[in-house]
Formats: sequence, structure tokens, C-alpha cells
Amino acid sequence: MSLGHGDLRELYQEVIFDHNRSPRNFHKMDDADRVAEGHNPLCGDQLTLYVRLKDGLIDEVSFVGHGCAISTASASLMTEAVKGRTIAEVEALFRDFHALLTGEPPQGRDFGKLEVLAGVREFPVRVKCATLAWHTLHNALTGEAAAAKTE
Repeated sequence: MSLGHGDLRELYQEVIFDHNRSPRNFHKMDDADRVAEGHNPLCGDQLTLYVRLKDGLIDEVSFVGHGCAISTASASLMTEAVKGRTIAEVEALFRDFHALLTGEPPQGRDFGKLEVLAGVREFPVRVKCATLAWHTLHNALTGEAAAAKTE
């Protein structure tokens, strides 16, 4: 079954609304191995990301903060997408996800639910909103002390 342009836009809006209204993994994690801050001055999005690693995999990831609907929904979707993956897998997914949002998606990559965020391509200024959590996760995984910023 193929979705038309209107169907994709409707699905995009529905998923963004759902994950903004009820973000998944939205809580502070007291036993996190890594913590990082993220800030998008354009929209005022701010988040703190928590990661717990186990046996080289992301065992648990959560976030707290506030932001626009796209930023919150993207963080929520990201936390679901990266659990159980290695750091290398997450870094590769981030690169491919960024390419998806900027118009040059890699061939053959299954993005799962993250695919709906491709709708952000129509609003280039909002790519920063959709990638804030990913930049913050990158900083958490690499130990970067400075806050992630999307400016």
C-alpha cells in the first residue's frame, strides 16, 4: 500500500501530536551513566538527556525539558529508536536521520517510526528542532561537556 502526499502529511501531524502530548521516556534517570544538555535558541527548546549503557549497548535513555512539538516528538521517537543499539549503530542512525531531514536520505535504511519526521524537510528551519535531541545524545555518548546547540 502506498501513501499519498496528503496521507503522509496527516500521519506526520498525527505522530508529532501524539509524541508531543505523551512523550515516551520523559523522566529524569537517577542512575544514568551519561547526561548531556541541549538547547535550540531558535525555538527555546531545552532538554536534558540521560543514558545508561550496559554491555556496550544503550540500555536505557530518557529526557526531560521543554520545547516545541517537533523537538519533543523527535526526542520521544529517538529514545524509542536507540534502545538496545550500540553507540556505533546510534551514530550511523543519526547521520542517516540527518540526511533524511535535509533531503538526501540513504537508500535501503529502514527508519521505522522516525520516517514520519521526514516531513520536516518542508520546513528547513525546523530541522534544528528535530535534530536537537540527536545532537545532545551524540554529546552524551562522546562525553562532550559543552551543551549541544543547534545554531
